[in-house]
Amino acid sequence: MAHAEGQQHPIGIYLKIWGLLFVLSTASYLVDYFHFQGYLRWFLIIVFMLLKAGLIVAVFMHMMWERLALMYAIVVPPLLLMVLLGIGALEADYTFLTRSVFFMKGLF
Repeated sequence: MAHAEGQQHPIGIYLKIWGLLFVLSTASYLVDYFHFQGYLRWFLIIVFMLLKAGLIVAVFMHMMWERLALMYAIVVPPLLLMVLLGIGALEADYTFLTRSVFFMKGLF
């Protein structure tokens, strides 16, 4: 009989991650339960969402045990995209303010 060999991870890791995901989901629920408002609410929701997504990708998609080159191939492009979006948002604000100053100059 052929025996399939491969890397086996202890079940304890998965149970700990499930517990941590449960705690993060509870904390995310408590943000709404305690009626946080404004930027604090959105900051907490996004932080909990990113933490949960990171745990799922790292453990359940086995990225924690992959080679560094593969991790860079998956992690770096979204980070660069977020940086470029941030730069674009700053440029959009500058353009909007410049246009508003230019068009308001003619009114006075």
